[in-house]
Amino acid sequence: MLRATFRSLGGFNYRLWAAGALVSNVGAWMQRTAQDWMVMTELTRNDAAAVGLTMALQFGPSLFLLPIAGYVADRFDRRRVLLVTQSLQAVLALALGILALTGVVQLWMVYLFALMLGCVTAIDAPVRQTFATELVSDANLSNAVALNSTSYQLARMAGPAIAGLLIAAIGTGWLFILNFASFGAVIAALSAMRVAELHRHERAGRRPASLAEGFRYVRGRSDIMAVLSMLFLVAMFVMNFAVYISSMAVTVFGTGAGGFGMLTSMLAIGAVSGALGSARREAPRATLLPICAALFAVFFTAAALMPSYIGFGIVLVGLGWALQTFLTTANSTVQLRTDREMRGRVMALYMGVLNGCTLFGAPFVGWVANHYGARSSLMVGATAGLLAAVVGLRYLVRAARDTG
Repeated sequence: MLRATFRSLGGFNYRLWAAGALVSNVGAWMQRTAQDWMVMTELTRNDAAAVGLTMALQFGPSLFLLPIAGYVADRFDRRRVLLVTQSLQAVLALALGILALTGVVQLWMVYLFALMLGCVTAIDAPVRQTFATELVSDANLSNAVALNSTSYQLARMAGPAIAGLLIAAIGTGWLFILNFASFGAVIAALSAMRVAELHRHERAGRRPASLAEGFRYVRGRSDIMAVLSMLFLVAMFVMNFAVYISSMAVTVFGTGAGGFGMLTSMLAIGAVSGALGSARREAPRATLLPICAALFAVFFTAAALMPSYIGFGIVLVGLGWALQTFLTTANSTVQLRTDREMRGRVMALYMGVLNGCTLFGAPFVGWVANHYGARSSLMVGATAGLLAAVVGLRYLVRAARDTG
C-alpha cells in the first residue's frame, strides 16, 4: 500500500519537483501567514475586510488573465515558463521583505504587492498544474496530483506554525526574506531536470482565440461543468480561511501570532490526511465531491458553535480533510476527463475559478465578520457547502439516469 501511495516518486524528475516544491511551499505559507498577520494586527485594527481585500487582490487576477494563462499553458515550454514565474515571485517576496524590515511598509503597498503576485501566479498556477502531466504518465497522474497536494498541505501544516513562532521572535519582515530564499529550491529542481525524460504532448497552435475553444469544450461536457459549478461555490465562500481563522483567532479567542499560526496548521493536518488518502486511490471517485461538500456544511456549523480554541482547532482538522479530498478529486477528475491538447486551457479555467472567485468571496466574508461577527461568517461557508452538495447530487442522479 505504501509503494502504491508514493509510486510517482519512482521517477527522477518527479522526485526533484516534489523536493523543491515542498521547500518553496513552506516558505510561501510562512509569507502568507506573516502577510495576513501584518494586515490584521500591524497595519489595521483587526480589520477582517482588509485581509479579505488582500486575498482578493492576490487571487483575483486569475479571472482576468484567463486568456493569457490558458494560451501559455498549452503553447509554451512549461518548465521554462515556471522558471520565469517562480523567479518573479522570489523577487516580489524580497522587495516586500525589504519594505517591511525598513519600516516603511504601508497597507496600500501590501495591496499592490498582492496584486502583482496575483498576476504572476495567474500564469504560474495552470502551468504548474499541467506540468504534472509531463512529470508522470497518465496512469500515475491522479497519484501525482494527490502527492502534489500532500506536499502543499505538509507545507501548510509546517509553514504557519513556524511563522507564528518567528513572527514573535524576529518580526514579519524576515519571513518574506526566508520565502525569497526558499524559491531557490524549486528553481534548482527545474534547472536540474532530465528534459529528455519529460512526457511531452502535442502543443496547441498559435491561435489567440484558443481560450474560446476551452469554453466551448467545457460547455459541451456536463461532467466537467458539474465539477466546476461545485468548485465555484467552494472557492467563492468556503476557501476563505485566512479571513475565517484570523478573525476567530483575534476577535473571539484573543490569541497571538503563535495561536493564529497553529490554527492554520490544524487545518493543514486534516488536509495532509485527505491528500494521502487520495494518493492511495487508483482513480478519483466522483461520489466524494458531494459527500465532502455536505461535510463542509457540518464542519462549518460545528466550528461556529465551538466555545473553545482547542475545539475550534479540532474541527479545522475535519474541514482540512474534507477540503483537500474535494480539491484533489476535482483536480484529478477534470484533468483525466479532458483531452490532452485541451488540458492547459481547461486547467486555466479551473484555476481561474479556484483562485479568481476569491476576488468576490473573501471581501464579502470579511464584511460579514466585521458587521455580524466571526462566528456568523462561518455560516457563509456552511451554506455554500450545502448548495455545492445539491449540485453534485443532482449531476450524479442525472448521470445514473442517462446510463441506466
